[in-house]
Amino acid sequence: MVFDLIFGREREENEDKNAFVEIEKTGEEGKKVHIRVETLEEYADTDKVQKLLREGNILFLKIKPLRDKDLGELKRAIAKIKKTVTAMNGDIVGVDENYLIVTPEFARVYRGASATQV
Repeated sequence: MVFDLIFGREREENEDKNAFVEIEKTGEEGKKVHIRVETLEEYADTDKVQKLLREGNILFLKIKPLRDKDLGELKRAIAKIKKTVTAMNGDIVGVDENYLIVTPEFARVYRGASATQV
């Protein structure tokens, strides 16, 4: 005992007992969020994108194929998707020139500290 007090073994054991604190898990059990990578090749693909978004998926959307094919059709497709996102209180953001990130209501895209909260 005296040997342990001198070298601190008992103190280390007490510190180890207090080092971990158990916390309870909050949130929905078993609920998973899916992040899907989809490609927007034509205007008709917007229906699939809207369906996936309504199901609660986060979408990483490749828009380059449609941008290369027809810029006017791309603008119409993005406007249609944006209208759905706004109605769902979701979020949409362009990444580079070739990708969009589209999220449902429960997710937001971080735009930096200087961006204002909506």
